[in-house]
Amino acid sequence: MKTRFWHGFADMHVVAEHEIVMVSGDGAILTDANGREYIDATAALWFCNVGYGRREIADAVAEQLATLNAYSSFGAYTTDASIKIADRLASLAPKALEDPVVFLGSGGSDAIDTAAKLARRYWDVMDRPEKRVIVSREHSYHGMHVMGTALVGIPAMKSGYGAPFVGDVAQVPAMDVEAVARLFEERGSEIAAFVGEPVIGAGGVIPPTDGYWPAISRLCREHDVLLVADEVITGFGRMGEMFGTTRFGIEPDMITFAKGVTSGYVPLGGVLVGKRVRTPFWDDPVPGAVFRHGYTYQGHSGAAAAAMANLDIIEREDLVGRVRRLEPILDASVRRLAAVPSVGEIRTIGLTAAVAIKPEVLAADPTTPDKVVAAALRHGVASRVLRGHAIHISPPFVITEAQIDAMVDGIGNAIEDVAGATVPA
Repeated sequence: MKTRFWHGFADMHVVAEHEIVMVSGDGAILTDANGREYIDATAALWFCNVGYGRREIADAVAEQLATLNAYSSFGAYTTDASIKIADRLASLAPKALEDPVVFLGSGGSDAIDTAAKLARRYWDVMDRPEKRVIVSREHSYHGMHVMGTALVGIPAMKSGYGAPFVGDVAQVPAMDVEAVARLFEERGSEIAAFVGEPVIGAGGVIPPTDGYWPAISRLCREHDVLLVADEVITGFGRMGEMFGTTRFGIEPDMITFAKGVTSGYVPLGGVLVGKRVRTPFWDDPVPGAVFRHGYTYQGHSGAAAAAMANLDIIEREDLVGRVRRLEPILDASVRRLAAVPSVGEIRTIGLTAAVAIKPEVLAADPTTPDKVVAAALRHGVASRVLRGHAIHISPPFVITEAQIDAMVDGIGNAIEDVAGATVPA
């Protein structure tokens, strides 16, 4: 029977009669509608940091919904849950982000749209309306709202929508500081903000080169460009720090977040806005300095309750420290696949990895990664393809060492099924 549910990023000609329906989860394990179990290699879409089946979060949300499910946060209105989560998030922000305030939405795409609009509005309020260009990087991913689609560095994700999708955007190579310096020299007076993921995620798990982020931070300061760290994936522990900003020496003016803030139990995202950007809207009496922007579910009480309970778990169980301990274990396990003939580059950072298929294998059959993901399901591992060339690994923080090895074995055996390779012992 064909589904009536339109899946994201899916060829519905194929998917409509071949859904994989998950019905329950516990820790790092998922169970489908046929009773088959899988190790979740990706924490869904990078978000289930504390793992599945956390009754504490469900109970907190239920209690909040029964008390006050939500209320408008437009104008002077808000709820106590919104205030509490904003205070909590501000207290967790990296020290490099001075005295932040919090603008909430429903997810990472909301957060990017908010940050981009706020950057442009900031320069308008500062009487520099010519600063409108937002700069992103090759291979980057910043959600699928209008601005995220305009900024994405993966060409397939904006193909077919017309060009330019949004004006006043520019793109630079992923790790080329000199290219950024040249762009800033040529167009610095027009550039409002530089947006980058601490680690490129959906574009293939690409860690920054040594010194990259300190150099970008310096260039942004020198050329009066706002720096937006997109921490939708890296925030809340994925890099072994609460924020990747801290690990990589980024000095941002804003930080976007989502995913791990609630571990996906209820949708939530937002922007941590540092003192520089907030000042004309909050502190200095600049006439007309109002940010006319917001969302119906901004500061949703149930989402705020989920975030509070999720952050309690992360802190109480020291899951950020657990990521630091598991990072070398995941790295060593995944690198066992380096000897597999069809495996190309292996990239790992934090509790995240990408196992790339060799270019020559992709040239012979571009569908190889999709076939590997399908085969991995038969070996009890749920994963996905990154940028058409790599197998995605970013499990929940609660995954065990034995499960890490089983996950890697399953992916390796899937590659063997597809490409006839052998996984080394």
